[in-house]
Amino acid sequence: MPEPTKKEENEVLAPAPAPPREEPNKEKQAGTSPAKDEEEASPPGALPPGSGSRALERKDSEWSVGESPSGEDQDKQTANNQLSTLFVEKPQGGTVKVGGSITFIAKVKAEDLLRKPTIKWFKGKWMDLASKAGKHLQLKETFERHSRVYTFEMQIIQAKENYAGNYRCEVTYKDKFDSCSFDLEVHESTGTTPNIDIRSAFKRSGEGQEDAGELDFSGLLKRREVKQQEEEPEIDVWELLKNAKPSEYEKIAFQYGITDLRGMLKRLKRMRRVEKKSAAFAKILDPAYQVDKGGRVRFAVELADPKLEVKWYKNGQEIRPSTKYIFEHKGCERIMFINNCVLTDDSEYYVTAGDEKCSTELFVREPPVIVTKQLEDTKAYCGDRVELECEVSEDDAHVKWFKNGEEIVPGPRSRHYIKVEGKKHILVIEEATKADTAEYSVMTTGGQSSAKLTVDLKPLKILTPLTDQTVNLGKEICLKCEISENLSGKWTKNGLPIQETDRLKIVHRGRIHKLVIANALVEDEGDYVFAPDAYSVTLPAKVHVIDPPKIILDGLDADNTVTVIAGNKLRLEIPISGEPPPKAIWSRADKAIMEGGSRIRTENYPDSTTLVIDVAEKDDSGLYHINLKNEAGEAHAAITIKVVDVPDPPVAPNVTHVGDEWCIMNWDPPLYDGGSPILGYFIERKKKQSSRWMRLNFDLCKETTFEPKNMIEGVAYEVRIFAVNAVGLSKPSMPSKPFVPLAVTSPPTLLTVDSVTDTTVTMKWRPPDQIGAAGLDGYVLEYCFEGTDNWIVANTELIEKTKFTITGLPTDARIFVRVKAVNAAGASEPKYYSQPILVKEIVEAPKIRIPRHLKQTYIRRVGEAINLVIPFQGKPRPEVTWKKDGAPIDKNQINIRNSETDTIIFIRKAERSHSGKYDLQVKVEKYVETASIDIQVVDRPGPPQVVKIDDVWGENVALSWTPPKDDGNTAITGYTIQKADKKSMEWFTVIEHYHRTSATITELVIGNEYYFRVFAENMCGLSEDATMTKESALIAKDGKIYKNPVYEDFNFTEAPMFTQPLVNTYAIAGYNATLNCSVRGNPKPKITWLKNKVAIVDDPRYRMFSNQGVCTLEIRKPSPYDGGTYSCKAVNDLGAMEIECKLEVKVIYQGVNSPGQPIFLAGQQQL
Repeated sequence: MPEPTKKEENEVLAPAPAPPREEPNKEKQAGTSPAKDEEEASPPGALPPGSGSRALERKDSEWSVGESPSGEDQDKQTANNQLSTLFVEKPQGGTVKVGGSITFIAKVKAEDLLRKPTIKWFKGKWMDLASKAGKHLQLKETFERHSRVYTFEMQIIQAKENYAGNYRCEVTYKDKFDSCSFDLEVHESTGTTPNIDIRSAFKRSGEGQEDAGELDFSGLLKRREVKQQEEEPEIDVWELLKNAKPSEYEKIAFQYGITDLRGMLKRLKRMRRVEKKSAAFAKILDPAYQVDKGGRVRFAVELADPKLEVKWYKNGQEIRPSTKYIFEHKGCERIMFINNCVLTDDSEYYVTAGDEKCSTELFVREPPVIVTKQLEDTKAYCGDRVELECEVSEDDAHVKWFKNGEEIVPGPRSRHYIKVEGKKHILVIEEATKADTAEYSVMTTGGQSSAKLTVDLKPLKILTPLTDQTVNLGKEICLKCEISENLSGKWTKNGLPIQETDRLKIVHRGRIHKLVIANALVEDEGDYVFAPDAYSVTLPAKVHVIDPPKIILDGLDADNTVTVIAGNKLRLEIPISGEPPPKAIWSRADKAIMEGGSRIRTENYPDSTTLVIDVAEKDDSGLYHINLKNEAGEAHAAITIKVVDVPDPPVAPNVTHVGDEWCIMNWDPPLYDGGSPILGYFIERKKKQSSRWMRLNFDLCKETTFEPKNMIEGVAYEVRIFAVNAVGLSKPSMPSKPFVPLAVTSPPTLLTVDSVTDTTVTMKWRPPDQIGAAGLDGYVLEYCFEGTDNWIVANTELIEKTKFTITGLPTDARIFVRVKAVNAAGASEPKYYSQPILVKEIVEAPKIRIPRHLKQTYIRRVGEAINLVIPFQGKPRPEVTWKKDGAPIDKNQINIRNSETDTIIFIRKAERSHSGKYDLQVKVEKYVETASIDIQVVDRPGPPQVVKIDDVWGENVALSWTPPKDDGNTAITGYTIQKADKKSMEWFTVIEHYHRTSATITELVIGNEYYFRVFAENMCGLSEDATMTKESALIAKDGKIYKNPVYEDFNFTEAPMFTQPLVNTYAIAGYNATLNCSVRGNPKPKITWLKNKVAIVDDPRYRMFSNQGVCTLEIRKPSPYDGGTYSCKAVNDLGAMEIECKLEVKVIYQGVNSPGQPIFLAGQQQL
């Protein structure tokens, strides 16, 4: 049986670090802080968690090494700088005495940062020091504008011994992250420490101890088959570590089976304290023992007093004698044997004698693992999947892989990953590249193997080269090529890299590469080259962007007319466009206008062309032509130039009719309007004997007739005219002939045809505007046949009405009609009907007049009313027919009302089924007119069909969904995305009005689990329901994933049970009384009240309430007859329960309460 060994050394070596692996930002857990005075100190000689002595730890199948001693600071900084992305200066470890102060400094370069980065200081792994700032801890930050460097400082004041440990500084900015670890050592005193064998600090797996809970590799090293090997000389690992560089600590620890280097160094450090002499023990336990797995170990102490009682403990628990633990007493010596040692026996042991104790450490080690099948040299092509395989002597043994001497640490997105199949260990490299060419090696605790991997490029063939393209401006440019390999590549334009934008898309699908440019611009013209990665081959193409010439006449009026006043200068600038810039030519009457002309000339520019007329003349009016031409095409336009002036004076006016104080005058327009339309006229008059003219109108008269008023009867007058155009006022016309106002009525007005038959014509008119003082006696209606001047009086006597029917007319004859007003002064001027009237029933072809807003699709929401009025014409009364989508309209759903002049379609509450094309047909005899109206009834859309989580990484979740099956009869305009924490299920909107069917949700809280739902949106709004993801997205922390326990649903159903019964009650007659009880049950029970076993139903004297399980029966103004036994019955699917009580009603009269004792009211005396 091998006995435990012990070696003593004069020094204790501290381990060296490797750079810590960067981890994503995690939620920090609260812990103790060095800034807190009341914090408990660590046991003497023990290191706090996270101290400067860091062990070889394993986390997520990765290895990390603790920090180095102060003597290796340069190696540490060099390793850290290789992984740094934000730090320009990292905090360095240091040493301070108890009561002293120390400052740690970190610097971050801010050249590429838009805002201040976030920095956090930690002690150990999780203790955030931001909330611990105070008397013993101060945090400070500054910014140097000249060098653009942020400086962050952490100062520890009046350090205590328990402040020693490992610290970490983390800096984050958006998606960038950097961290650095450093050590603080606090020294109080120095002394000699019993030295131990370094290999005794070999293994640590105890629980309940100070460093219990640290990662243990013993679970990976099990069921080893120990092979017979030649005995090797004992190697002093302590000397190896003491003489080796800190960067080699990990390799030595792995090679010699030291799986808990951290725990070993922590224990050695605790042994540095000076041991005090014991009064109970004459000889104490050795500092540490070591034994092979399956061996036997012996612990022995010697007591000063053999009568003292001795107890042995493991991890604080007392050890009882058994077949495994054997106790022996030999005089003052007390011995404990541990048989058949296993890995769980690796722990701390101590023995107590009276009030004193002494302790030791036991380390259990396992045999080394050797490589049984070596690696083999391998050759592969880029993009292939490469597997390097070896076999070891143990199943599921822990091995390490190296590339050119550097350890391979697979990550979540790494192309390298390791497969373990029993004794087989396989390194898999996905999509190999040339950078993977290297020497790969595998190392176990008992051996190693290496092989060379060579990765070459596959021969590249160009299957489809790029082609030169000539594209019109605004069209899509698509450059496409195909190569023989699925490789990425780079696109350049004129030698510069191309960046992808919303308009420019780079597509890579397998071996096909595309460059798609939407809406080509002039700037897109150039030389494009595609270069596959890792190859020297290039695929060039030229893109030429052209644009047909265009003439932009938006600044002109509808008929492209330009007006200029005679004598002024005209400079007409017309914008043009085209690529290349087009050539512009002006012409008039097939004669080109030259650029170097004198009075009329042109000026041409790349984006405009200008016509210049220095002094406009009347002859310059006319049509001018513009011709544009370039290699993409031609464009033509015509512009009318009008030179305007004041008009000529009109001809002298004629006075045609005269009244008592008015007259009617007319005139002809001037022969020349000055090139501009006549806007109106000003009229002046004067008395014949006077020379002063008076303006009669201050608003322009638009017509060539005018009626002057307010004249004096019997006085002679003259009138004259001024013509007005946009340029100005003409000279006055010659005066009219003198005239004298007379008291004659004006002619009747508005003579129209009311109706026509085959033998009659009915005319109607309105009375004269001016009747005069003589009044109006009646009207005379006359007619004559077409082609004759013989006017026939239709009425033999004056008629007072303004409507008359001419009878006895031959069919198909044409007649003219006039009417006169007659008074005492005579007959007025006749009022003629403007055209001959055909004596025949008139057939007017139908004509539908669709309102402007119905010429496009008429959109209404579900539930709104639709009321459309469509006017039409036609005689006799047309026949109206409606159809929907070619089928007759169901009048039970749609109301149609027709009249002689219009038709109305009315829907009280629109439904989506009412959408469609409505055809209207108006028919008069053989004439038919049709029209169509499109009605679209829209509603809110349905929810998206399926919402699923495509991917979850970091703090992000990728979602995708399919559009809703029901779009509400209109286009989907967007989507609204909401998230909910699984714990609270409170929904919060993340994105609104989102147009795509996939989205990435960012900035989620690590450790939370989320559900997502999506609403669809159209012009009516959001869908009533949302589609939620079936599964949830867990934003996981790095490390072990906690699985929530599964609980069965609790059955809350129960039969009714009264928790508060009814109580007997006394009531006073005339005052309301209430009975109360409470009941519970699931499903909710139905409550029934009974009086004397008879249910109370629809009785106005009773009111029943039930609120939150409290049942109340109110009896309104009870009388003695309402007394009795009342019951409350609760019933549900699981059963029924009933309780009852008695109610007595007492009556108060003359101071007597019946039944019972007398009750005296206020003011009464007791007899």
